[in-house]
Amino acid sequence: MIYSKETARETANNLLQIKAIKLSYSKPFQWASGWKSPIYCDNRKTLSYPEVRDQLRERMSGIVKEEYAEADVVAGVATGGIALGALVAQQLNLPFVYVRSSQKGHGLQNKVEGVLNPRQKVVVIEDLVSTGKSSLNAVDALRESEASVLGMISIFDYGFEVAKQNFHDKNCKLYSLSDYEALLEVAVNNGTIDSGELASLTNWRKAPEKWGRD
Repeated sequence: MIYSKETARETANNLLQIKAIKLSYSKPFQWASGWKSPIYCDNRKTLSYPEVRDQLRERMSGIVKEEYAEADVVAGVATGGIALGALVAQQLNLPFVYVRSSQKGHGLQNKVEGVLNPRQKVVVIEDLVSTGKSSLNAVDALRESEASVLGMISIFDYGFEVAKQNFHDKNCKLYSLSDYEALLEVAVNNGTIDSGELASLTNWRKAPEKWGRD
């Protein structure tokens, strides 16, 4: 869920302005899953814009202070959550670790990189949540390392029902700075999309696996 409607609109506007999020109704994108999508999100672009980067760091740090004040460690999810997670950890003067997408195939074969001690309380930083599968794999890896995961904070969340169920099943709370609904609201208000496109874009989230296949 979004943490604040004001922050959700602010973040969505920033992501659209720097083209970290692109909307293309007439020429949809194709995801690796095979889904056709009218939206493409690359939040790593935020790192190239100091003002946007600072806003994300400040908002996420504020959520940690308000909701997870007992956190011992900040963890970033590879790859999109690593840089931002490190910035949040620096802001809060907390240790930082990151979680690989897969176990390293040599050396110590770590999946969690950095110093993480058993029973330490961890807040996870992610850039984007779609179905939640890869994000929650990181949560599993941290728990397998005997850490206590307090929750996750992401830049953007599509709001898919499958993701909500996955996070519920893993007993992991998710806060997002912005989401799909806030994005559509901002896109309509600034003229990026019209009312007809809004209807189709709203339908996409209800059944993304079927959208655009008629």
